[in-house]
Amino acid sequence: MASPTGTSDAPFGRMLTAMVTPFTKDGAVDYEGVQRLAAYLVDEQRNDGLVVSGTTGESPTTTDDEKERILRAVVEAVGDRATVVAGAGSNDTHHSVELARAAERAGAHGLLVVTPYYNKPPQEGLYRHFTAVADATGLPVMLYDIPARTGVPIATETLIRLAQHPRIVAVKDAKGDLFAGSQVMTATDLVFYSGDDLVNLAWLSVGAAGFVSVVGHVAGADLASMIERYRSGDVAGALEVHRRLLPVVAGIMTRTQGAITSKAALRLIGQDAGYMRLPLVDATEEQIAMLRVDLVAGGLKLADS
Repeated sequence: MASPTGTSDAPFGRMLTAMVTPFTKDGAVDYEGVQRLAAYLVDEQRNDGLVVSGTTGESPTTTDDEKERILRAVVEAVGDRATVVAGAGSNDTHHSVELARAAERAGAHGLLVVTPYYNKPPQEGLYRHFTAVADATGLPVMLYDIPARTGVPIATETLIRLAQHPRIVAVKDAKGDLFAGSQVMTATDLVFYSGDDLVNLAWLSVGAAGFVSVVGHVAGADLASMIERYRSGDVAGALEVHRRLLPVVAGIMTRTQGAITSKAALRLIGQDAGYMRLPLVDATEEQIAMLRVDLVAGGLKLADS
């Protein structure tokens, strides 16, 4: 299925949120809640893309069947007006291939494939893993480089090799090495997306196409404005948005796990995103109180304000 918002220089759109997965209090997936949240993120928070079943979506604790049903729910809700990218990564190449094929059947516009985690493969293993997943479907692939979680970075030389694959078209970077990213963008056609809200503006400055954000759950419209301002030459305006959102970014990205704070932040602005699934737990009252202060400091309107 063709992406409704992708372009040659931004194949997955520009403003994407790595969407949380709403669960009921007893731990079941709330599929109606999934659709409500997807529509809110696209229609009110100005996301032109969503990543489904990434780490922020608690993918380590959802079954393959749940992943497919979540993806179908999101595609049904917003797939005509936003690019829907399915998380299809694991540390088992065969399993990743099966997830990728299931995502294609379910109507995804693209795949997010994370570096295999915990087993620490060498660079040749990374190359073969990503190539196998890209070979498995006709969907474009965004590689996800996040060594703080996986234990292994994707080396510059490996990214340059992978760029030769016709369906490996982008990188979600949470490594934070802007110099290495610049080298890859200079040597290849790979499109980079900031995968860490702490350095969104910095990535734009070296050529990133946009963001795959967590903060976009509650500040997507502001981040979309940052991208637009920067791309139109209004660097000072983009910097103003960046600085205003610093408390929001700190509150969501530095206090505890991002899925926990995202659901708490959504609740504070009046959007119910459900509960966590173990081993993650809901935000504490102390964390919520701190988050409330952070959101207000960043100019966000709370539901009870």
